[in-house]
Amino acid sequence: MARALISVETMQIDRWKAMIFAALILLLSTALFFFFFQVTCQRILRQQFDREYFRSIAIANRLEFPSVRRSLEEFGAPVDYSQSRSMLRCDFLALTYLLKNVANAKQRYSREERFLILYFHWQLLLLAVRRLLRVGENKTILELTSVLQYFANVVGQRVSTEMLGNLSAPEFFLRF
Repeated sequence: MARALISVETMQIDRWKAMIFAALILLLSTALFFFFFQVTCQRILRQQFDREYFRSIAIANRLEFPSVRRSLEEFGAPVDYSQSRSMLRCDFLALTYLLKNVANAKQRYSREERFLILYFHWQLLLLAVRRLLRVGENKTILELTSVLQYFANVVGQRVSTEMLGNLSAPEFFLRF
C-alpha cells in the first residue's frame, strides 16, 4: 500500500513537471514569435524611399500624424492620449483605404502592408497598456506615426509612379 502511494505521488509530480515544461515552451514560443514579428516590422519600416512622399499625401488628405510626430520630437509636448489616439486611428483608416484602392491594380494589401496593419493594431493595444502603467506612451505613439508615414510613402510612391510612369519629372514635363 505504501508503494502504491509513493508511485501515485511521483506520477503527480511528473505531471506537474510536464505541465510546467509545456507552459515554459509555450511562453518561449510566444516570446520568439513576438520578437520575430517586431524585427520584421522594424525592417519593413526602415525601407528607404527615393523621396519623402508622405508630406504631399498628408497635406492632400489632411492627415494629422506629421503634426503629432513633430510635437513629440521637437517640442516634447505632453501627450493628450485620447486625442492622439483618435487622430492616429483616423489617419490609419484613411491610409489603409488609400493603400488598397489608389493606384493599386490588385486592390489587395501586400504582405508587408498586412504585417504593418497587424503591427499598428498591436502598438495601439500596447499604447493602452502603457497608458494604464503611465510609462513609455511617447515611444509607442512615435512607432504608430512611423507606420503611418510608411503607408503614406507607399501611397505617394504608387501615385507618383502611376502619374509619371517610367519617366523622370523633367521628361514628363517635356512631353507637353
